[in-house]
Amino acid sequence: MREVREWTARAERIVRKRRDPVVVQTLRSATAATIAYVIALRLSPEPAPLTAPLTALLVVQVTLYATITNGFRRVNAVVTGVLVAIAFSLLVGLTWWSLAMLLLASLVVGRLVRVEEYVPEVAISAMLVLGVTSVGDYAWARVVETLIGASVGLACNLLLAPPVWVEEAGESIDGLARRLRQLMLRMGEEAAGGTPVDRAESQLHEARRLDHDIVEVDAALRQAEDSLRLNPRVQDSVLHRVVMRTGLDTLEICTVVLRVLARSLTDLAKEREPEPLFEAETGAALEQLLSEIADAVVSFAVLVTTHLSASAESAEERLAAELHTAAGTRDKLALLLREEAERDPRHWQLPGAVLTEVNRILDELDTEHRTRRLFEELDRVSREQRARMPRLTRLRERLGVTEQMWRNRAGFDGRSR
Repeated sequence: MREVREWTARAERIVRKRRDPVVVQTLRSATAATIAYVIALRLSPEPAPLTAPLTALLVVQVTLYATITNGFRRVNAVVTGVLVAIAFSLLVGLTWWSLAMLLLASLVVGRLVRVEEYVPEVAISAMLVLGVTSVGDYAWARVVETLIGASVGLACNLLLAPPVWVEEAGESIDGLARRLRQLMLRMGEEAAGGTPVDRAESQLHEARRLDHDIVEVDAALRQAEDSLRLNPRVQDSVLHRVVMRTGLDTLEICTVVLRVLARSLTDLAKEREPEPLFEAETGAALEQLLSEIADAVVSFAVLVTTHLSASAESAEERLAAELHTAAGTRDKLALLLREEAERDPRHWQLPGAVLTEVNRILDELDTEHRTRRLFEELDRVSREQRARMPRLTRLRERLGVTEQMWRNRAGFDGRSR
C-alpha cells in the first residue's frame, strides 16, 4: 500500500511538471529552434545558418500575443538592417568612419520603423552584412534565415498552445494579500500593547517594502494578461483580465493606505512614548478590527482569483460576512476613540487618522464598490475596443452580440466578483 502511494505521488509530480508553464515554455523554445535550424540547412546557402534558430528562439515568447508582435518586429528589424547595409556597401567599403555612419543610420532608421526593443538588431544585421565580401548572397541568406525562424516560431505557437499564466498571477496576488494580512496582524498586536518607536518604525519600513511586491505582482499579471490574448484555449479573456487587474488595483490601494496607517501609528508612538498608544479596551478593539480586515483581504484575493462562478459566489458571501463583522467592530472602535479623545484631547488627530484609514480599506474591499469598478472598467475596455476595431464592432452589433449578452455568457451578473 505504501508503494502504491509513493508511485501515485511520483506520477502526480510528473504530471504537474509537464503542465508547469516554465517546462512547457522551455520545450517549445527548444523545439522551435531545432526545427528552424533543420529547415534553414536546406534553404540557406550558409553552412551554419544560426540566424534561423536564434530568430525562432527570440520569436517564441511566453505568450502567443507576444510571439506575433515580437516576430513581426524582429523580421522588420533584420530586413531594415540588411537594406541599410546594402545601400552603404554600394557607396563605401568597410572603414571605421563608414562603420560609425552605418551604426548611426541603422539606429535612427530603427526608431523610424518602430521596431521597439529590436532597434539594436537593425544595427547588428547591418554590421554583419557590411562586414562580408559577398554582400548580396549574405544579405539574402540572412533575410531567408530570419523569415524561417520567425515562421517556425509562429507555427510552434499555433500548433503547441502556449501556457496560460493566470494561475501563477493568481498565486502572486494571493501571496501579496497574505503578506498584507501578516503585517496587519502584527500592527494590531503592537497597537494593543505598548509599542516602542523603533518597532513602529520597523513596521512602517515593512509597509514601504510592499511596494516592491506590488511591482512583481504587476509583472506577473501583465504576463497573464498577454497569455490570455489570442489564446484559443481561453474564452472571454477580457473578463478574466479585468477581474484580476481591478483586484490588484484594489490591493495596491490597500497597501498604500496601510503604509499611511503605519505612519500614523509611528507618529502616535513618538508622541505618547513611553505611554501606550491606546487605552486597553481601545487597543483590543483596534487589534480585533485589523485582524478582521486582514482576513477580509485574503478572502478578497480568493474572490478575484476564482474563475468558477459557484466558487466565486461562495468567496463573495464569505467576504461580505467578514466585512459586515469588521464594520461592527469599526463602529465600536469609533466610540472608544471618541471617548478617549474627550478624556485626553492631546494629539486627537492621530487616532482620528487611524480610524479614517481603516475606513478607507473597508470601503475599497466592499463588494458593491468592487461591482461598480468592474462595470466601469468593462465599459472602458469596450469603448477602447470599439475605437480600435470599428468594423468588427459594427459586425458584432449587426449579429446582435451586445455587451450584456457577452457578460451573461461569461457568467458575470453583477453579483459575482
